[in-house]
This record gives sequence, C-alpha cells and structure tokens, in this order.
Amino acid sequence: MRIRTRGFGMLAGIALIVSACSGSPTPVPPTVAPSVSAPSVAPSTPPASVAPSSTPAPSFAQKPGLKIGVVTDIGTLDDKGYNEFSFKGAQDGATAIGVTDPVPSIVPKDASEYAADIQQFVSQKFDVIVTVGFNLTTPTVDAAHKNPNIKFIGVDQSPECILPTGAPDPNFACKGVPATALPNYTSLYFAEDQAGYLAGIVAAYADKGAATPTGVIGAIGGTTLCAPCVRYIQGYTLGAQSVNPSITVKSAYVTHDFSNAAFNDPAGGKAFAQTFIQANKPDVLFQVAGKTGNGVLEAACAANIYGIGVDVDQWASLGAPANACIITSAEKHVESAVAQAIEGIAAGTLTAGDVLFNAKNDGISAADFHDKASLFGPEVTTALNTAMAAMQAGTLVTCPATGCGVAP
Repeated sequence: MRIRTRGFGMLAGIALIVSACSGSPTPVPPTVAPSVSAPSVAPSTPPASVAPSSTPAPSFAQKPGLKIGVVTDIGTLDDKGYNEFSFKGAQDGATAIGVTDPVPSIVPKDASEYAADIQQFVSQKFDVIVTVGFNLTTPTVDAAHKNPNIKFIGVDQSPECILPTGAPDPNFACKGVPATALPNYTSLYFAEDQAGYLAGIVAAYADKGAATPTGVIGAIGGTTLCAPCVRYIQGYTLGAQSVNPSITVKSAYVTHDFSNAAFNDPAGGKAFAQTFIQANKPDVLFQVAGKTGNGVLEAACAANIYGIGVDVDQWASLGAPANACIITSAEKHVESAVAQAIEGIAAGTLTAGDVLFNAKNDGISAADFHDKASLFGPEVTTALNTAMAAMQAGTLVTCPATGCGVAP
C-alpha cells in the first residue's frame, strides 16, 4: 500500500525509494486490465465534513476542452496499482466529460522530480492536475497554493499541516484548514475499515473451510503510525467476528515508524511473517504493508496458508506464481474515484478538502476470488452482499467506536 495517513500530514515530505522510470510526459495510455470485484463497502463512520471555501474555487463547469494531466509516483505507469488506475481514472473522467485530447502523464524518476514534474503541467497551463499518492502531498499543496486557477486532485493525500495561507507549513504548526485555504485542491481518501471488514468475512469462511481449521486468522501491518493500516485491520477483525464470534484474530506491525521496513522491504516482510506464522498458526494472513507485505504474502504461500492482498487486486497485480495463495484483496477503487472527481470538476460539484470514497460512490470492495472461487459457497456471497447493504444503509459498524485508526 502507499504510505498515507489522515492525521500524519506533517510526514508528507517522506518519500519511499523504489525503482526509477522515465520522467518524460507519456500521452499514450497503457493497456489496463479491468479489476473484477466482489461487493463494495460503505463507511463505518460518516465522512469528515468539508468546510465551505472562503475563496471561490476556479469554475470549470461546462468549460470545453479541459486540459488534464497526471503526475504519478515513482515506479511505472503500468504498475497494476495506484499509478495505473489513477491514470486510467483520469482517462475515464476525460472521456465522460467530452475531452478528446489524450491525457498525458509524467512518471518521476525519483522523489526529487515531483515538484518539477507538476510544474511542467502548470507551465503548459493545464486546467486539472492529478497527483498520485501520499508522497506527492507537499509538492501538490505547494503547487495548489501558488496556482489558484488550476484544479488539483490528490489521490490518497489528505494534507493536514498547512499555513492559513494554504502553503505547506515547515514548522508543523498546522493552523491552516485545507478546505478553506486551498479551494482548488481536493484529496480523495477511502474507507479502509469497510474493505477490511469484507476481507475479514472471506478470511473467516476460508478458516472454516480449511482441512484442519485452527480458528485463527492473522494480519500484518507496516507500521502502527499508519492510521489506514490500522483501520484495515480493525475492520478485518470485526468482519471475521461477524461470521465466527469465537474466531481468534492475531495482528502485528513490522515497525513503529515510517522507515523503509514498513512498506518497502519484501525480504524483511517475509522474515517477519515467517516468525508470525510459526508463533500463531493462522489459516489466513492479511497484508497491509505495501511491498513489505508482498513478502508477507510470499511467506503465507510458502507456509501453505491463504493470503489476502491490499489496496488493489493483488491476485492480478502480482501475477503467477506470486499470487498462488491469494483468495481476495481489500480494494480501493482509485480509478472510479479519480473519474468521478474529474466529472465533478466539469459539473462544478467537486468540493475542496477531503472527499471520502466508499460503497455509496463505488469507492471500496473486496476483489474477485479468481481461481479460488471453488473454495466459497453461495453463503459467502450472501454474507458479503448483506454486509454491503448494511454498510450502505449506515447500520453496520466496521471500526471501533473509540480508537478507530489507532493501534493498540
């Protein structure tokens, strides 16, 4: 998963170092395989209210020919993850509002290029700039502050530490309110506990169906400081308990900081998971630790237990043989969220600040069972559909009433 968290905006300057790729604009879209998903989920808690903007946001309603550009995180455009689906969402949104020009993208070579790559689109007078992931929070906030006539969409960023003027706050006093200080900036965030809840339902049924059920399932998060990671696991626990109230859910976190070990250390994740599996004997293991979590899934498969992926459909993104034991993934529908945001800009309805995506607006789901479909009977689909309907109605709690997003 990406490093991102509501409540830790001051860490926006921290960037993960991953493989480099081209930093030049890419107007030709990649081929994107569709993600097949099980029922999606709604939020356990109502979205944070968005304060009205004190300064009018730029109006793009009915404006023909919007120029839309995407700056991804480092890596590749066709990563079957955040970069690819955010870009595809920008394409979908452009098509929906009648933009015929190609949507260009820039993939930074490293974190030092974020600001300059955003500036490329600013200099070319783009109307809408989409930036992808928590690591681009600070350069996006800075660009939005300096360019009030351009609309910025940040995927999974949620900046919370800015000056009242809207500029990034280097001293972390955090007295500015993004929704009012940056009326041209919208951050898209997701209800992780709901996706985790669905994954927990699947995990509990997988445990029931194991040859010799242990009555134990597990989850490993990257760091206790990652509130979305914690919410995923909290929802996972409640979802599993909705199927089997006596099930034991064991959880652990690789680290307690935002070091490389949390999200960018597959070898470390595998070693951590091996120790966890030996100690707890789970039938299912849910990873919430990005690339570190890929090592967790590798350890699960090697131990002949089931794995559950995170953020995107990891059965599709990892491919064979790495996906051999994955039964589902707790998904965020980044493609849909970005497309809806762009449509909202064109219609003049997209608000500033944080905008929550969940089942009510096609924001979250559990991924398809793919080659593990034979493991699950119709009662599993019924349980997922029932949970989804209750979440959409706002009658199902999927995160603790107190301490939601706070590690124990």
